[in-house]
Amino acid sequence: MITSLLIANRGEIACRIIRTARRMGIRTVAVYSDADANARHVRSADEAVHIGPSPARESYLVGDKIIAAAKATGAQAIHPGYGFLSENADFAQAVADAGLIWVGATPHSIRAMGLKDAAKSLMQAAGVPVTPGYLGEDQSPDRLKSEADAIGYPVLIKAVAGGGGKGMRRVDAPADFADALTSCKREAAASFGDDRVLIEKYILSPRHIEVQVFGDTHGNIVHLFERDCSLQRRHQKVIEEAPAPGMDAATRESLCAAAVRAAKAVDYVGAGTIEFIADASAGLSADRIWFMEMNTRLQVEHPVTEEITGVDLVEWQLRVASGEPLPKRQDELSINGWAMEARLYAEDPAVGFLPSTGKLETLDMPSSVRVETGVEEGDTISPFYDPMIAKLVAHAPERDEACDLLSDACAQVLCAPVKSNAWFLKRLLSHPGFLAGDVTTGFIAQDEDALTASPQPSPTLLQEAAERLIFDGWNETSEWRPRSLDRTRGLIGFRLNAAAETRVTIYRDNELIEPFSYDLALYDGATIYETSTGSVLGGRDAIYFEDGAAFTFTRSAQVGAATDAGSGAILAPMPGRVITVEVTEGQSVTKGQKLLTLEAMKMEHTLTAPFNGTVATLSAAPGAQVQVEALLARIEPIAE
Repeated sequence: MITSLLIANRGEIACRIIRTARRMGIRTVAVYSDADANARHVRSADEAVHIGPSPARESYLVGDKIIAAAKATGAQAIHPGYGFLSENADFAQAVADAGLIWVGATPHSIRAMGLKDAAKSLMQAAGVPVTPGYLGEDQSPDRLKSEADAIGYPVLIKAVAGGGGKGMRRVDAPADFADALTSCKREAAASFGDDRVLIEKYILSPRHIEVQVFGDTHGNIVHLFERDCSLQRRHQKVIEEAPAPGMDAATRESLCAAAVRAAKAVDYVGAGTIEFIADASAGLSADRIWFMEMNTRLQVEHPVTEEITGVDLVEWQLRVASGEPLPKRQDELSINGWAMEARLYAEDPAVGFLPSTGKLETLDMPSSVRVETGVEEGDTISPFYDPMIAKLVAHAPERDEACDLLSDACAQVLCAPVKSNAWFLKRLLSHPGFLAGDVTTGFIAQDEDALTASPQPSPTLLQEAAERLIFDGWNETSEWRPRSLDRTRGLIGFRLNAAAETRVTIYRDNELIEPFSYDLALYDGATIYETSTGSVLGGRDAIYFEDGAAFTFTRSAQVGAATDAGSGAILAPMPGRVITVEVTEGQSVTKGQKLLTLEAMKMEHTLTAPFNGTVATLSAAPGAQVQVEALLARIEPIAE
């Protein structure tokens, strides 16, 4: 058995691996970048090694540094987690060449499944059903167009070396094919250095279903049943569950058998996932489910499989890497209940899922579900990596119970001032379509406006907040103080007028106390500020949480004019790098016109003009690194 393990990763997956390793008596070594010097995974490990600057390409993606750290600390093995170098065949080979144990798939398996076209050809030969399409070497536009015509529209053009939705275009009509192909190949070349594409039949009611497989070095391969990962946003999973809704026993048996054949075709060792796409237009059926790709690593959503099988997949990985046979045979594995996982991210769904960075001054997680996290209160969400806060995992006897449990857990999340998507997750889990199991990969996009509408505080929350702000700030020298408030005599009254503004008035003995009558106005769609003058608020903020959303109440004097879009100030929404600047100082612009693009947290964010006007100030330059709320430009309105 391995006795010492280096984890070549960070965040929640590093903490997850450390937990199992410690239970097994294995010494753990963490690696960290500048940004992660005080990270939770560093604090949790037995030893930690600094491997470079904050950008991943200078630290977590530098294989030589990781191997050197393993040798320097006497680690026997390297676990790559997911992401970063987990599916890098060259790194896996370098680990083995260095005399270390690689806790993952063999370089041969990683390479065999690394390119979509080669993997599909291999699967066809192994008798695994693949999506109808064209995988040929002839990449001429005419040949690709004729193949698309033969398949029948709509079709999907996909980069051979693609991933994450890049190099992918849906084409609905023959006339649109040429432009879509050009765009797809250009994006593929820029993203992967390979502009080759394949053509697939586009599935109109697609569900993403995957099967967990596991192999050992003794020739044994088993499956641990399926997961449904259809609830996605821009090809990124949001909520996963196991088993898949609507999956009957016969279809499950056929699907899982195909997954095992796929794994055997590449002599698979370790944890892997066979991903399938299903045409759910008429329910799930084996003849309408096709192989899509294989992930040759542990998946982000592996906890739902653990919950329904009672298996610790990380423990299995460590035992298999140590040369042991699989701990269980296929006939010893069964499904127990239902599990769901929600990915809690530091992002604001109300503004295009813009990532949120900064210190987690308040972070409280529910105790009713399993929580996998790499942060705790007081830690910082960095702009350099994926903005995941945690994974919330619920397990219950039935699907509706698991859904209710997870929904309640999302509502209990307390996170501030960093924004989170907890309220968005709760809405998804409460949606009638999701509750019915009627979910495809386009589910969120179809109802995105309603699902991402900025949350509003309830009247009850408004009243509680007003009491806190008003009475906590009461002049302590006055005759009547909040500590002795008689709720039958000192009352706060709320009423909504036709303009949907909330007027808060203070009464005593049923008589209005005029100096303390004021309005609460919604600021920026989600934050409430007291807006009158002459109030007795003591300059204190109050943060209230409701259904996973955070609402901050404070004095109007604390609302900076530059943060209001009406001021024309264009501020950096987070730390990042300016990629492009599309305007010049003095230039006239129209509302919605692109001003500049900022790159942060693996995403590009386009900033636009808030109204018709002139670029009065331009302080951004291509390549510049900027901090959150840095003034990038200011637009002055055109005089009427």
